[in-house]
Amino acid sequence: MELSALINEKALQYRDYTAKNLSELVKLKSLSTKEESVSNKIKEMMLEAGFDEVFIDGLGNVIGRIGNGKKKIAIDGHIDTVDIGNMENWHFDPLGGKIDKQFVYGRGTVDQKGGPAAFITAGKILKEIGVPKDVTIYFVGSVMEEDCDGLCWKYIIEEDKIVPDCVIITEPTNMNIYRGHRGRMEINVSFHGISAHGSAPERGKNAIYMASHACLEIEKLNERLQKDEFLGKGTVALSEFVSSSPSLCAVSDFAKIHLDRRLTWGEDKELAVNQVNEVVKDLDAKVEVLNYKEKGFTGLEYGMEKYYPTWKLNESHEVVQKGISTYESLFNDKPIVDKWTFSTNGVVINGIYKIPVIGFGPGNEVLAHAPDEKVPIEHLVKASAFYAYFCSIY
Repeated sequence: MELSALINEKALQYRDYTAKNLSELVKLKSLSTKEESVSNKIKEMMLEAGFDEVFIDGLGNVIGRIGNGKKKIAIDGHIDTVDIGNMENWHFDPLGGKIDKQFVYGRGTVDQKGGPAAFITAGKILKEIGVPKDVTIYFVGSVMEEDCDGLCWKYIIEEDKIVPDCVIITEPTNMNIYRGHRGRMEINVSFHGISAHGSAPERGKNAIYMASHACLEIEKLNERLQKDEFLGKGTVALSEFVSSSPSLCAVSDFAKIHLDRRLTWGEDKELAVNQVNEVVKDLDAKVEVLNYKEKGFTGLEYGMEKYYPTWKLNESHEVVQKGISTYESLFNDKPIVDKWTFSTNGVVINGIYKIPVIGFGPGNEVLAHAPDEKVPIEHLVKASAFYAYFCSIY
């Protein structure tokens, strides 16, 4: 039997196994920094599947290894999720792990526990059919991604000293192959005024007026940001406005806005900060890129600047081409090669460390962070086959 046919057969054979594993993961609520229960469950599943080594690192990432060769492949899926939101918007229990003939239902099925459930099955398949002697595969259930994209991989590369030759990110791609996405950064702008009695506002300097002027100029800035043919246009969105004053009968002496800046190809931190500085140059304002630093469930405090660089691979890149040939061999069809709308751990893996990355994952990204999240079981089966075959021919 050809390798592609054998792997497809085994992925289908383990259809219910994969769906059941995902159901078990969905039942374990795992917000960022609170992933301990699901991390332990994935470790248990990896060991049951026969992985050569499984450990939970100092930050809380659960990492399974199969093989011991010089070529290193990593398959990444973050195991934290956003919260449930308004329960009235759900038509089923978001933590129930319901399974029917077509779907697994619940929070995290798409974003992003479906990927880890599929790669656990891929590891089980690889242990049965044999891993090429020159390959080591790391299966990474990463933590804290929803709070800080890529922080987990900063730790894996710098502290665990695991530096793969390429990475497959299992974020939802609707079974397409993705090769990049825009970067992003979080910027605060603070405005400092002078309070005065509200009956004589001319005596003061109103921080709200300064911030409001800046908001209107940032709206104009968004319209003229540059565009990339593949990744699309850069954007800047105002996502928070707060202010304070000594009293509701006083001129505001402080205001702050939060900017969600999405960076297309050719845009970086320096450019984005300079653009905002230009907007507020005649105002008493301070522009700063935020930092993230939190304790994971292990008790370790770790952080990074909230600048997440843009990344993309050319379609001709050998890792992209390997993904395309994997898809064609398994599914006898040509894949769509595209990009994510949102951000992933690729911002650090490729954006900072320049390790080649492709995306292939079960589920449609339009359901990420949305109510009634569900993933087709057919996607889980195909993803299991894709990961196993890619590693077998890399």
